[in-house]
Amino acid sequence: MLGSLAHVVRHHLAALRMLLVFTVILGIAYPLAVTGIAQGLFPHQANGSMIKDNGRPVASALIGQNFNLPLRKGQTTPAPDPKWFQPRPSAAGKTDYDPTSSGASNLGPNNATLIKTIAQRRTAVAAFDGVRPSSVPADAVTASGSGLDPDISPAYAYEQVNRVAKARGLDPVAVHKLVAAHVSGRPLGFLGQEGVNVVRLNHDLAALQPR
Repeated sequence: MLGSLAHVVRHHLAALRMLLVFTVILGIAYPLAVTGIAQGLFPHQANGSMIKDNGRPVASALIGQNFNLPLRKGQTTPAPDPKWFQPRPSAAGKTDYDPTSSGASNLGPNNATLIKTIAQRRTAVAAFDGVRPSSVPADAVTASGSGLDPDISPAYAYEQVNRVAKARGLDPVAVHKLVAAHVSGRPLGFLGQEGVNVVRLNHDLAALQPR
């Protein structure tokens, strides 16, 4: 009886020691090591890829956002601000680009509601940017899977150049060059597509002086 009890106690003590060892290694040492490496080698990315003005964080380059005009009295749907490059549509939350409610519409490509919405968006974007509906890129009328994607295609960014330049009194050539400077290549040279981070682009756009 005593022998079996001692055997059980030894097993429990061994299990407790293993629990403590793995708690220290995986719960303390490993997180500290990973955090230290990240802060040492990639501090900007590890801290959220923050965009700052005069040392004050104003946005994250990883999270898209709306660039709309303030709501007027009696207005329920915000209108896009022509002075800014616009992101792609968002299905995240009731107000779009809600970082607490990331997600997609979950509507299939043959869904009648989605087809109608895309047609309406295409007409609105074409009128807003002063282009033909047939030239509006796909990402200008479809939301990303997360609803928080800050990137748009170079085609959609270039489409907006003239409208932004006119609204701000800027030289279209200068705005075009700004977009070109923000075109990022395909990851590893072959994954995905080229893109333009709208949050970074608009941050630098604010620094351009009218002609």
